[in-house]
Amino acid sequence: MSKKEEKEPILHATNHYLYYPDDTGVPAYLAYGFRPVFLLLAPYMILSMLLWGLVYSGVLNIPFMQNVLLWHVYEMLFGILTAGVLAFLTTGLPELFPGFVPLIGQKLKNVMLLWVAGRLSFWFIDITGVYVAALLNLAMLGWILWFARIAVLDKLQRHSSLGYTLLGLFLIEAWFFAAMAGHSQSDPMNILKIALGGHVVLILLALRRVNMEAVNELMEDKGIDDVYIARPPLTNLAVFTVMLFTLVEFFYPANSALGWIGLAAGAAILAITSDYILKDKVIINQPFVIYLGLIFFMLSCGYALIGWDILANGAANTSSFRHFITSGGYGLAYLMVMIIIGWIHTGRHLTSNIYTHLMVGLLVTATLMRGAIPFYAEHTQTLYMLSAVVWTVPFILYIKVFFGFLKAPRADGVKG
Repeated sequence: MSKKEEKEPILHATNHYLYYPDDTGVPAYLAYGFRPVFLLLAPYMILSMLLWGLVYSGVLNIPFMQNVLLWHVYEMLFGILTAGVLAFLTTGLPELFPGFVPLIGQKLKNVMLLWVAGRLSFWFIDITGVYVAALLNLAMLGWILWFARIAVLDKLQRHSSLGYTLLGLFLIEAWFFAAMAGHSQSDPMNILKIALGGHVVLILLALRRVNMEAVNELMEDKGIDDVYIARPPLTNLAVFTVMLFTLVEFFYPANSALGWIGLAAGAAILAITSDYILKDKVIINQPFVIYLGLIFFMLSCGYALIGWDILANGAANTSSFRHFITSGGYGLAYLMVMIIIGWIHTGRHLTSNIYTHLMVGLLVTATLMRGAIPFYAEHTQTLYMLSAVVWTVPFILYIKVFFGFLKAPRADGVKG
């Protein structure tokens, strides 16, 4: 064995190599957890957003048990969440916990079929009913919790916060379905607002890990002799303010203090970007640092604008400004995870180019269009449709750039 071969298994993105299953005949698209997820998630993002754009622009009528808005919010939160978390955990856990066997082949295919069944139960919920959708979708998130149990049971509790957050989201999703089935008197939209807060917490926790891998990988490729550290106190403060905002919004939505908490949450999230300012080296001009920083910026804008709207306008436009969190921060987080994993975990160097610039730029543009509706009310329907169409283009570009990588073996010859 050569020295290079001896060193490869200790690299962060190849730690799984020693524990990779001996299954034979596994196609490349089932060789690691992120591959089938991204192959399905990108087209699904495009299809679902276009459908919602047609619905909200008045072109298409989908009844969805006479409550289109509720189910739209649910699907853009939980429908996307299960796929994104599945990719993140099936890719990350074998790297973080030596001895953890990667999920591949038929087992991975079965899990993806469960996710697809959940999506079909959602789109045909008027036919199959809420109980079938609840069973399939809760089963999907429940399986993810079981798969990630090693993180919760880890004696060092290094990544347990991810597991506990997912458990909280599972309970919130069950609560939502109970409300939709008439077994809970809680307002389903208020439940989904709590779910959004939980999603943001999960994104902030996951981004700490993504930043540590991606930014240090980038600096190593660029020959920058420094180390990036995502400091826990900044993330913890942001998580606290988001949780506080979420709880106050649920229990005291009419209290003006919510506006100030929104501003505080926006400031706390934006403060995380100070981690990119290193003592000796400048990295804030690097494309991927800008991309990742924009996630925090969009989340920050969402909470700050909601806070301002509550104080200045009595919460007249919070729905539009909340899209800075969802379409902007949430969408960018998923896109960046797809891009970073698509490069690094297919055996390639982290690369920025015109396509990655366009993906990020267009998604931000779509968010700004959607958030501008309160200021251009006469163009509401047009902005609905245009923002939906523009939002899908980054995922079309993702298909063009990355699908060849996702369907082929790793470029460096490592399994997975």
